[in-house]
Amino acid sequence: MIAVEKVSLAFGGVWALRDVSIRLDEGEVLGVVGPNGAGKSSLLNVISGFYKPKAGRVVYMGRDITHLPPHKRAKLGIGRTFQKTSEVFKHMTVLENVMLGAIAAQKESFLDFWGSMVWIKWAKKEVEVLRWAEEVIDFFELYAYRHKPVGSLPYGLQKKVDVARAFAGKPKVLLMDEPMSGLTREEREDVARYIIEMNHVFKLPIVLVEHDLGAVVDLARRVVVMSYGAVVAEGKPEAVLRDPAVQEVYMGKALAGV
Repeated sequence: MIAVEKVSLAFGGVWALRDVSIRLDEGEVLGVVGPNGAGKSSLLNVISGFYKPKAGRVVYMGRDITHLPPHKRAKLGIGRTFQKTSEVFKHMTVLENVMLGAIAAQKESFLDFWGSMVWIKWAKKEVEVLRWAEEVIDFFELYAYRHKPVGSLPYGLQKKVDVARAFAGKPKVLLMDEPMSGLTREEREDVARYIIEMNHVFKLPIVLVEHDLGAVVDLARRVVVMSYGAVVAEGKPEAVLRDPAVQEVYMGKALAGV
């Protein structure tokens, strides 16, 4: 689905990514772990188009998308959640946020409907978007909050709205940037359940960036470990966690017996 090929990214004289290559296969959950500053979010920003790499390329379903802007990648089917809740529109309701996610991924814009029967066509499209948004809200169990401003909700629910908004765009690939960070144990288990359902029921391939190693082991088919902008290990979760280089660079000697 996605291949990142020898990508490097620098900010001034600091390398955020150094010759990084990863792949996301059809139908899998790929975990990306590493300490703060390892380059995990930078990697997602390169894939989603927010950062342009200094070298290398990003290939999506066989197409080189390295130079495509983020909105065009979204229309191709690359969805994205964000690490911080500042990316949701807090003055808008849950329903409006989810509808916006569905509309943003539409191949046609309002202007594309201009012409004969324009209002009828747009009205039909709006009904379709609303119906799908309501289904997404039901799926994520957000119905009780659908008319509440997102900014009035607890942090955990705001994170869930971010995931729901991305899912509403019907992505072919979903990039998730630490969806469990800052959540309670119960909330993390809730998010894990949605990740499993999105992957198993909807066959949605997911790149999951997380600090919660237990969640990654439980959810991911493969794991990529990053440190200082480079990939230091890749493979099945259990094997990667036992890699001496991973224990040395990321997890510490305390996990040598894992």
